[in-house]
Amino acid sequence: MRIMRKLLKFGLYFCLLGLVVGALGIGGAYLWVKKDIPDVSVARNVELQVPLKVVSADQLMIASFGETRRNPQPLKNMPKRLLDAFVAVEDASYYQHYGVDPTGVARAVWELLTTGEKRSGGSTITQQLARGLFLTPERTFRRKVIEAFTAMSLERELSKDEILELYLNKIFLGQRAYGVAAAAEVYYGKTLDQLTLAQCAVLAALPKAPSDLNPIHNPVAAVERRNYVLKRMLEEKFVTQAEHDAAVKEADEATLHSPPIELEAPYIAEMARLEAEKILGSEKALNGGYKVITTVQSSLQTAAQAAVVSSLQEYDRRHGWRGAEAKLDPKLLASPVDMTRALEPYWQVNGLMAGAVTAVSDKEATLHLADGQAVNIPFSTARWARRYKTEQYVGAAPSSFKQVVAVGDVVRVQRLQDGSFGLTQLPRVQGAFVGMDPENGAVVALVGGYSFGLSKFNRATQSARQPGSSFKPFVYSSALEKGFTTASIINDAPVVFEDASIDKVWRPQNDNEKFGGPTRMREAMVTSRNLVSVRLLDAIGVRFARRFIQRFGFTAESLPENLSIALGTSSAPPLQMARGYAVFANSGFLVTPHLISRIEDNTGKVVFDAKAPRACRMCPERLEVELQKQEAQRAQAEADRLAGVEGEESSVLPASESAPIETANGLVLAPRAIDERNAYIITTMLRDVVKRGTGRQAMELGRNDLAGKTGTTNDHRDAWFSGFSMKFVGSAWVGFDDFSSLGEGEFGAKAALPIWMDFMKVAMEGQPEEILEQPTGVTTARINGRNGLLTTAGDPGAIMEVFRTEDLSKLGTSLGTTTTKTESDPYELF
Repeated sequence: MRIMRKLLKFGLYFCLLGLVVGALGIGGAYLWVKKDIPDVSVARNVELQVPLKVVSADQLMIASFGETRRNPQPLKNMPKRLLDAFVAVEDASYYQHYGVDPTGVARAVWELLTTGEKRSGGSTITQQLARGLFLTPERTFRRKVIEAFTAMSLERELSKDEILELYLNKIFLGQRAYGVAAAAEVYYGKTLDQLTLAQCAVLAALPKAPSDLNPIHNPVAAVERRNYVLKRMLEEKFVTQAEHDAAVKEADEATLHSPPIELEAPYIAEMARLEAEKILGSEKALNGGYKVITTVQSSLQTAAQAAVVSSLQEYDRRHGWRGAEAKLDPKLLASPVDMTRALEPYWQVNGLMAGAVTAVSDKEATLHLADGQAVNIPFSTARWARRYKTEQYVGAAPSSFKQVVAVGDVVRVQRLQDGSFGLTQLPRVQGAFVGMDPENGAVVALVGGYSFGLSKFNRATQSARQPGSSFKPFVYSSALEKGFTTASIINDAPVVFEDASIDKVWRPQNDNEKFGGPTRMREAMVTSRNLVSVRLLDAIGVRFARRFIQRFGFTAESLPENLSIALGTSSAPPLQMARGYAVFANSGFLVTPHLISRIEDNTGKVVFDAKAPRACRMCPERLEVELQKQEAQRAQAEADRLAGVEGEESSVLPASESAPIETANGLVLAPRAIDERNAYIITTMLRDVVKRGTGRQAMELGRNDLAGKTGTTNDHRDAWFSGFSMKFVGSAWVGFDDFSSLGEGEFGAKAALPIWMDFMKVAMEGQPEEILEQPTGVTTARINGRNGLLTTAGDPGAIMEVFRTEDLSKLGTSLGTTTTKTESDPYELF
């Protein structure tokens, strides 16, 4: 007994000594690293690197930008089986320790000594978080001590649930995925609540070695580690034996999933990214978890995208078959695996899949497609494939498939409506479209080219193409401002100019090289008479017109300083043309095109609001501003008269009038660009273009409230249609990037108008017809359609025309065969 007491006494002294030594050791270690222990209080406000998201106005995902993939989730949104999986394999005593687990450390050491393999690890979840938040990846004893004290500090600062939530949102799990929600999306294309038990175990297996245990690149190792996680869950009684066994038997189906794109709008995505970086700063925008809500309406964007793609493909088919994209080495044709690998560079574009021809007869071709399937293509789908010679000429129609393709050719196929495949090819021609709300300039749809993957150049915003006759409405608007009327007679006849700026004699021509003689201004617009436009511009003066047209948002640099501006030789992208046409659609106001409606941070707080200026034609605030402006204009006109200032000097809006107007209640009003009567009269002319002029194909939409203008440039290098309703304005362009010709007959009405029509068909579906009300100061009068003079109802040539009230006094009277003039139109037969 005496010996036992001595042993117990010795043991007690030894334990006390151990405690003292341990306390001294811990104290000494703390003093050793104290100055390097970080302030863990910042963990409460840690900013996770979350990518920038771009969504449509109706919240459909367009794109995600950033170096990391992360989707932070609160702990309550994470399934219990996922939490259990991580706790079981990474830190079974997580809820019992205070940051450091001596038992876990001892277990890790024992496993290393007995198996030669480090399996469970000695770091707790809190230590892993401390290392990820505050420490370097170096492996030294000192860094390990700092990690331990940092973990204990974290346990005092945050609750267990807060630590676990931060850990599961921050941890790297391979494939640029940070956090469990991003990993679930990347590997399985699922949200956390959709994961199976086995898939939860795969994610929990990854922290040990995200690259080596990647289920995509190393599925065998990933499943082995997954099963170990499931075993630990069983040992910790987190799952039953039956659940464990079922999960172990489950095949892992991990594949790489891109962030879910719900709306195809790559050009818009890139524009939104660049704008967000300007607003927020590049680093902050891409990693701050911001969400950019665009003005794009998903249904309209889908319609615009489909319209551009289908129209360009249709144009391409009209101009013939250019032959195979490539030719495969005959050795590769013997093996389906080799063919599939060889077709990898020819990725699918707008539904057009690449395939290698493996057999061909007169009536059928057999293809091995890039996705591995073999398909038979009937010759009936290739009858369009007349051999391309130039954009002007194609060869004879083929009578056999052998005249079109040969074995080894790499060609494109397209799935048809009945599920079969047909021969096609990638278009070389390009196109662009912009859809806009004329009320506030919001871009509701935008397509910058046939394929963003093939060309990132955004033709909707970055191109500088001649708009041709689609520019004429701005010239005609200038003429109205200068005193012309819709009834003014202009001679559509040959004219020759010697212009020093052009440095040669210029003989402008109409497209059909025919002349109509004396023509009313309205009819000249409807039939797009070039010579009338040139004579109009010559009458009002290039200087005045250039200054006036800048009211529509065009820059002075884009407007030539010569008469060719009448034929649309200025340079403008579709976005600018849509903005200009919006002035007519909204009764004369210059709105600012914008793509971003607002930007929210990761809490949903709005950090940027576009507050776009609105036309707001009938708002009380607008009416008040208009009255004030009219009074100021009357005073200025009187001052100009007394000072002898010519009207031409005021053709450009003063800076004070061209800026948006913010009202007392925070409403931002767009500046007035042109008189509402001017806008109304031009709109009536453009409605006639659609009803009976060069844009009459648009009447197939069955509406009477559409207006617009076609445009075609010299040698058919550009085809345009810009038009509008009161709800939407759109501008479509088709052409080649190298400015080569589209081919004879490819006018704006044929190549570009179908794009605009396909968009407007969707945009205006269910919308009642709405025609702008005739404004005060505009009147209708009966004129003789031949000479443009006032007449009576008994005149068989009488038609109704619209005028500004004060312009009626300029018109003469036509009564039967006798013509009397009160105050003759000074521009008659100019």
